[in-house]
Amino acid sequence: MLLYRRRDEGVEVLLGHMGGPFWARKDDGAWSIPKGEYGDGEDPFAVARREFEEELGTPVPATDFVPLGEVRQAGGKRLTVWAAEGDLDAARTRSNTFELEWPPRSGRIQEFPEIDRAAWFGIEQARAGLVKGQVPYLDRLLERLLQP
Repeated sequence: MLLYRRRDEGVEVLLGHMGGPFWARKDDGAWSIPKGEYGDGEDPFAVARREFEEELGTPVPATDFVPLGEVRQAGGKRLTVWAAEGDLDAARTRSNTFELEWPPRSGRIQEFPEIDRAAWFGIEQARAGLVKGQVPYLDRLLERLLQP
């Protein structure tokens, strides 16, 4: 779910920085649209709303949703995203967690947040921060906002 808000400076989008040790020291290309995979028989829209809440710790603060379509990611996964206009305090977000053996082959299982922080970005900042496969959604959002 790509949450956006309008400011005098332009449109801003809410992104989450991916959690875990691999992403800890990365910034460019380490941010993501809150999203999740859905399986056969699952409603992609319901999954998008659920994943937003799990990854940010709050329901989507919006009622109108605009489909931005599907994009195939580099690894072959398909990502379906909706946009919604809303606002929330990014500093107050709290993600669910996952377990990972860290350091590798150490036998130690550690818990990490899926999203370790969230922030609002202007569109050009978001282009640099987003994982490359998700950048097309910024253009799709702007196209939708420019339509009469």
